[in-house]
Amino acid sequence: MAQTKDLDLVIRHVLAGLGHGIHAGRERGAGVEFSEYRAYAPGDEWRRVDWKLLARADRYFVREAERDSHVAVWLCLDATASMSEPSREINGIDKLWFARTALACVAAIAQRQGDAFGLLVCTDGKVEFTPASRGPRQLQRVLAALSKAEPRGQLPSADTLRASLHFARAPSMIFAASDFLDWPSPLSEALLRLRNMRHDVRLLTLRTQAEVDASFKSGAGYRDPEQADGLHRMSNADRESYKQQSRVHFDGVAGSCRQNNIVHYEARIEQPLSGVLRNWLQLAGARAK
Repeated sequence: MAQTKDLDLVIRHVLAGLGHGIHAGRERGAGVEFSEYRAYAPGDEWRRVDWKLLARADRYFVREAERDSHVAVWLCLDATASMSEPSREINGIDKLWFARTALACVAAIAQRQGDAFGLLVCTDGKVEFTPASRGPRQLQRVLAALSKAEPRGQLPSADTLRASLHFARAPSMIFAASDFLDWPSPLSEALLRLRNMRHDVRLLTLRTQAEVDASFKSGAGYRDPEQADGLHRMSNADRESYKQQSRVHFDGVAGSCRQNNIVHYEARIEQPLSGVLRNWLQLAGARAK
């Protein structure tokens, strides 16, 4: 619980102006049972406020309901070594921080909407799995798992990931955050497989500003954290070639997503998180049926 304090504060800040937005459908009527009260948060629907309780307590409270949801929300975090790449412009921010915070916000929205949600963390050749459930306690479990994630090793193998797709029997929404430097990869194959199984797959590709415009220090040495293939240096002459090859790669990622009807949004970790999250969620409405 203590590990999630900072993450929880960021979520509250980001969602203050965002509200709901994972999906439009909400179940009403029979089968919806009262569960608990919680304090009103910006973005909650006014019709869910208990006005009688307001008169007694002089505070706004929202009624939470238990319901059987036909859609589960799954969060997929790439926590491999390449996600440790830091911003060269903002201290203390790296790809993993941005990815897990964005997914934490999605988890908070799912919890607010009453949906079941779970988490897969791909790290050091294995998958760390948090089963889907509902409610505030589930949110704390997911935030704790996200907070503990550290960038280590490589992606799990294709067989390991395939064995982890047992959750996909029921209709699901999958939110995956990665730098997708490897594409195709075991992770991309698993996500495409999920889309072919008729699940709603949404990808967030994260890059640093330095990666986009090749503004690395000239002559500085860089080592691939996931490969033991020596030290690389970038000269001024290398920059244009790097930018061209990088753009070809990420155009290929975007093209593969379009071809497979997958929502895809590319962002820089220096961008405001609230804007990235809003744009990522809104893209879903534009996806062809």
